[in-house]
Amino acid sequence: MNDNTQLAQRDQSAMTRAESDEAQRRVTLTPAVDIFEDSHTVTLLADLPGVSKEKLEVKVHDDNLTIEAESVVPVPPNLALSHAELRAPYFSRRFTVSEDFDTSKIDASLKDGVLKLTIPRHEAAKPRRVDVKVG
Repeated sequence: MNDNTQLAQRDQSAMTRAESDEAQRRVTLTPAVDIFEDSHTVTLLADLPGVSKEKLEVKVHDDNLTIEAESVVPVPPNLALSHAELRAPYFSRRFTVSEDFDTSKIDASLKDGVLKLTIPRHEAAKPRRVDVKVG
């Protein structure tokens, strides 16, 4: 056996190029999130650069709120991408939502790569003023 033969043998444990590219592309990032809370709502602002509405999914199940999104590296239609050092990241973040909040009334908007989620409190959970009687 010579050196050329040894180099030509395929390592069966190695990934194919397509599998390797897919694994690199699917690196999951945790988006940065700012959370603001007042007596009526909680607001989440999640940084999702390069994410379009079509590649964004916000799910609520039981007391979990999940944000999943995939960024897209834009390529002009008349060009083919032959090399990219920047991979389109996949974003994922999960939150536990208190029972004080009404997840059926979440308001969601996406603008300039920032997802804004506003979750109102249930009426029973909102603070209320108690009148005090004198005498």
